[in-house]
Amino acid sequence: MRLVKPVKLPSKSVIGLISPASFPEDHTLINKGVRYLEGLGYRVKIGNNVGKQNGYLAGSDEERVKDLHDMFKDKNVKAVFCIRGGYGAFRLLDLVDYKIIKNNPKIFVGFSEITALQTAILQKTGLITFAGPMLTPNFSGKISKFTEEYFWRAITSNKKIGRVKLPGNSKLPGINKGGASGRMIGGNLAVFAALLGTEYFPDVKNKILLLEDVAEVPYKIDRLMNQLRLAKVFKKISGIILGRFVDCYDHDPSKKTLTLGEVMNSYLHKINIPIVYTFPHGHVDDMVTIPIGINVKLNATKGFVDLTESGVR
Repeated sequence: MRLVKPVKLPSKSVIGLISPASFPEDHTLINKGVRYLEGLGYRVKIGNNVGKQNGYLAGSDEERVKDLHDMFKDKNVKAVFCIRGGYGAFRLLDLVDYKIIKNNPKIFVGFSEITALQTAILQKTGLITFAGPMLTPNFSGKISKFTEEYFWRAITSNKKIGRVKLPGNSKLPGINKGGASGRMIGGNLAVFAALLGTEYFPDVKNKILLLEDVAEVPYKIDRLMNQLRLAKVFKKISGIILGRFVDCYDHDPSKKTLTLGEVMNSYLHKINIPIVYTFPHGHVDDMVTIPIGINVKLNATKGFVDLTESGVR
């Protein structure tokens, strides 16, 4: 498949906002996020169905996918940002008209639950999308300079992103030493694993797999990792970048449990590929935006990740 890079985001251009999954519990956060973007000189277009609710969803499936289609069809909109993740993007995959996206490639940003759409878009169209901050909570609160720098560089510059500089010039801890390179796939572990067996799951051969998650207790992480193992994903990929796994422990101290580290070690030490962990990506304040589909290099011996090209043209 030929990969497609979207055009870099011009200054003072229009950014479209959609809610393809859940809605923010506090709708004032949308206004705060809009003010942040407008303060940088961008214009904002909010999807017609933003603000609607259907249980835990931000409107019906048809309403949410219509906003997605409308933003990609609108020639004035140069980038589409998701307002938040939560749940529900997975329900849209067979409703999306991928020809609209393929014929109107543009920057598409989100992470966590949005992994479902990003993986499907890559598989169906070859478009590189961006696993990065969303309107709420990232742009509606105090966003870190680290997150801002990597995000805006990723979508506004066609120069290669390069080696990720960690705070304090620290090194990433590694498992199974050595180096690997390949195209980046993945995102949220629970969402990515749920795509197995569908037409939206990507070809994983020789890829670098990015994984992060939030609020999944160790036995659920165990189930998800085993699902990938049984599907022989770990035998096909070239390397793994583990982002942050936030609040992934059992809050009941009376329960007998394995720790997150014990669960991960039981799978990862058996895989003969390089792995780095605690990479700054996921539900954390300091977050690196990752263009899903670009070539990356990791070194588990020296403890670095190098994004060897840009995500935009």
